[in-house]
Amino acid sequence: MSQNGQVNDVKNYLGAYSAQVQRQAKDLLESQKSGTWLLQKYPNVHDLNGTRALYEYVMDLKNEFMRSSPPISKVIYDDKIHIINNALGLHTFVSRMQGRKLKAKNEIRISSLFRRIPEPLLKMILVHELAHLKEKEHNKAFYKLCCYMEPAYHQLEFDLRLYLSHRERFGDLW
Repeated sequence: MSQNGQVNDVKNYLGAYSAQVQRQAKDLLESQKSGTWLLQKYPNVHDLNGTRALYEYVMDLKNEFMRSSPPISKVIYDDKIHIINNALGLHTFVSRMQGRKLKAKNEIRISSLFRRIPEPLLKMILVHELAHLKEKEHNKAFYKLCCYMEPAYHQLEFDLRLYLSHRERFGDLW
């Protein structure tokens, strides 16, 4: 990959961070130590490969932290979600007519790329999508809710973004 492409992977995934943090991430990537660092921190992948297991995991999180939020009808891995479009997962709200009534259903779709990552990183994505049940915008209340459900939310998000930068340069780790 070109030098310009290598700079872009940091900008793509870590562009919202300070210049100093971006520089540290870039140095870690350029020294080819990002993979070792991530593997030491997260040695094992989750075992939530099936739709049912993923749904049950999300429902456990929802019941623990957001009992009064609207129900979720579906949680799936989706092959059509592309990281390049800046989406790790999607919370969708589907309205359907059933007879004379309008029925609304909440769905969570996670990029299939995340079938083989460590559980803490998957949990961070799922917490993010669950928070959208109450907060539609990425505002202060949204991130407060994310941190309530996962206290290490911001660190996990950074680590996932570093992994995505690593993956773009070197391929999958797990």
